[in-house]
Amino acid sequence: MIRAQKVRLYPNQTMKKVLDDLCDYRRYCWNQGLALWNDMYDSSLVLDDRKLRPSERKVRDELVANKDDWQYQLSARCLQLAISDLGKAWGNFFNKAMPDWGKPKFKSKKAPRQGFKTDRAKVINGKLRLDKPRGIKTWYDIKFKGAKSLEGDLKVASIYRENDKYWASLPFEVKKKKKDKTGNKTAVDINVGHFNYT
Repeated sequence: MIRAQKVRLYPNQTMKKVLDDLCDYRRYCWNQGLALWNDMYDSSLVLDDRKLRPSERKVRDELVANKDDWQYQLSARCLQLAISDLGKAWGNFFNKAMPDWGKPKFKSKKAPRQGFKTDRAKVINGKLRLDKPRGIKTWYDIKFKGAKSLEGDLKVASIYRENDKYWASLPFEVKKKKKDKTGNKTAVDINVGHFNYT
């Protein structure tokens, strides 16, 4: 069972810069990936060739192969998870039953909420530790408040900035505990308009 907790982050100045850079990098990866995805998709329609259709793997491999030097100073997982989310968004585009149906859109740096995801974060001694890219010397764990429990395996953490404050959604996979039977009988009588519990 996944139990997610929203916590407030209190990064120092060094890590604020890191978080801001990762938010910008996620947006950059999404927009680059979406532009490439659109081009591949349009080409497959024009040339009527299904083999040219984009996929998460094709787009990711193309972006990784054409990385600029500055990108190696940031988490590689940021790019990979951005393209993974882009693949899901494109999948939703072909399913009109989805509540957020529509073609994926480019992300704006003017949006009030900016964020990124990582599956390499850890909670060490009550602080959040992000994966440190190669070649970076100065790195700190990030203080946070608001967690009720830190038990379980931390999955894909979502970190975002909103109104100059930093937040994280920390999903922990925890084992579901079986509750002891009380011996009491419970029934639900479903009436029109409301529930009666007896």
